[in-house]
Amino acid sequence: MSSSGVVTESALKVVDAFDLDDELRAILKPAGMVFDSQGRRHRLPRYFYEIPSHEVAARTRLTTHFSLNEFILSDLKEETRLQQYPRYVPCAIRILAFYLEQFRTACGASVHIAVNGGYRSPSHKLAHGATAHMWGTAADVYRIGTTILKSKEAIEKYNDIAEDLSEDITVLPYGHVTGKNADDHVHIDLGYITLVPREINEDRMEQPQENRPRFAFEDRRRKERRAVMADEGEP
Repeated sequence: MSSSGVVTESALKVVDAFDLDDELRAILKPAGMVFDSQGRRHRLPRYFYEIPSHEVAARTRLTTHFSLNEFILSDLKEETRLQQYPRYVPCAIRILAFYLEQFRTACGASVHIAVNGGYRSPSHKLAHGATAHMWGTAADVYRIGTTILKSKEAIEKYNDIAEDLSEDITVLPYGHVTGKNADDHVHIDLGYITLVPREINEDRMEQPQENRPRFAFEDRRRKERRAVMADEGEP
């Protein structure tokens, strides 16, 4: 935390979602596989920031102009447990914030993320198949400056700005087909990015026998991690 009281993402606790309780693991589905619309499989995030309160979310700056709270605005479409604190968001959210900051500069105006337009858990009612929202790497922008994005002209204008900004960004064309087009927002999508924070020590998967978990629930989680790895043919 800085002297001004602003929190940075580096001050947040990083958690391995396999270490969360059963209900949260069922909701977040860490390292689970999800199919996209073309039948390709993508592995869900495993590492999350733990957000202890709304106040911390509002004070945590991912970039100069974007607070963490803007990426977790949701309504009743999200699972009840994830509407309560502590809340969890994939660590790759900071990559999305970086690109949105560049987008804001290119637009020359403030950028506003819609409710349900940032992170969505795999259990969110809008999470049908693999969508980058589930990785924390997509945002639906409903307003830029004073412009509400309702017209074809406005959406295409800002789509062009986003695409010119980086080849890493894809957008949805203007239209009325839910999930394929957008008629009331600009969809900025970085794809299925996962991030392993430097705080995480993945060597613990290879602990010597004497250092392995002694308690039943720890042993069960260790076996689940290994099952996930085996699903992908990892040693």
